[in-house]
Amino acid sequence: MIGYATIGANDLERASKFYDAVLAPLGGARAFANERMQFYMSPSIPGMIAVCKPYDEQKATAGNGSMFGLAAASREQVDAIHAAAIAAGAVDEGAPGMRTDTFYGAYFRDLDGNKLCAFYTGA
Repeated sequence: MIGYATIGANDLERASKFYDAVLAPLGGARAFANERMQFYMSPSIPGMIAVCKPYDEQKATAGNGSMFGLAAASREQVDAIHAAAIAAGAVDEGAPGMRTDTFYGAYFRDLDGNKLCAFYTGA
């Protein structure tokens, strides 16, 4: 349903290096870019993520209550995403684990404080 989402960043190059590592377990890689935005795509997952400097040229801030979900194909992939994020400097917001009977998730904040969840749904 979502075509793409943008995640604010104050230092585009630093954020792009972070998302290079975090999105790699999903097959995500840099796609097109310009001076204020870097898009990521995966050949096996529809939709895109863009890391961007805000258009209004103000400081990027994390939204209160905002969170981006990264759909994984397995629990192991959730673990790999979370580990890559922490290794790249993310703040742990919840180690990988079952949250409900069918929802396995791991939470972290990127270098600009944006909250993300890598998740897998299934038994």
